[in-house]
Amino acid sequence: MPLKANKFKFKYLKNACAMLRSKLFTLMPSFKTLLQEINQREAWRADRYLILHRGQGDLAECHLSCSSMFCRSLVSCGYLTLQQMEHAASRCRLGMSRDGGIIFWQISRSGTVYDGKIMYYRPDCHRDHHRHPTWVSAELKRFYLSPDDELNEVIQPAHSLFGLHLLQAAGQEGSAEHSEEKRDKVVAVVESEKTAVICSELFPDYFWMATGGLSELSASKLLSLRGRKIILFPDTDPEGTAYRTWYQVAHEAEWLLGHPITVSPLLEQHATPTQKAAKIDLVDFLSQGSEARPQKSSHS
Repeated sequence: MPLKANKFKFKYLKNACAMLRSKLFTLMPSFKTLLQEINQREAWRADRYLILHRGQGDLAECHLSCSSMFCRSLVSCGYLTLQQMEHAASRCRLGMSRDGGIIFWQISRSGTVYDGKIMYYRPDCHRDHHRHPTWVSAELKRFYLSPDDELNEVIQPAHSLFGLHLLQAAGQEGSAEHSEEKRDKVVAVVESEKTAVICSELFPDYFWMATGGLSELSASKLLSLRGRKIILFPDTDPEGTAYRTWYQVAHEAEWLLGHPITVSPLLEQHATPTQKAAKIDLVDFLSQGSEARPQKSSHS
């Protein structure tokens, strides 16, 4: 290809990347809503085909809701009272897509919206496996970029722990004594966002966060918790894979953080073989009548 053509293509990509970063992603600062800037032709298409709302202002704010099937099933299945659910939905900043999915927003300590995971739940508060989870960033890219657009590869959103924004709120609330108490609270990390939401009401002495998957825990994500006491609650399985995986990540993160991290053996020690075969998590364990509870144990 001639040199001039190469320069033109590079300049096009550079300008296009800059435009999309400012409008759409970088997902910093704060998920600037491209939905504010679309023209009327795009607006009616979005209303018809995009599962996200075209609200004004912050994209996360215009999706906040406690009306999703997930939120309603938390109450109907007895996990939380209505008051607890509404409190958790507000504090955890739970959202809802236009097609009824729950949006678990991933927001940094400084309030930056990294992305949002959209998931679908049945009335029994279990995942609807007929509807695949997706990401807010993926839906925006799918709608506004063609499948063969090179920018699909160029723009890759960052992900964080669900619930990380709670540390920002802790530093802003109440008196100096109240803030000091909040700073001393232990951060508890689980795999499922559902578990984090429920446990945030059942065990409010912790800041509850979720990785969103067994393999989603990493030392780099734990760096955002520097200076905090951390306890990990991995799911359980017959081979102990989840426990060993998170124990290894904790060991790597300790070196970077400069302080120890606890990996709770609660499920490994107390779950029955049947429960391990079902690969239960902390909420499953507690809802099945176990009297064992999370403890602020010494670091291991």
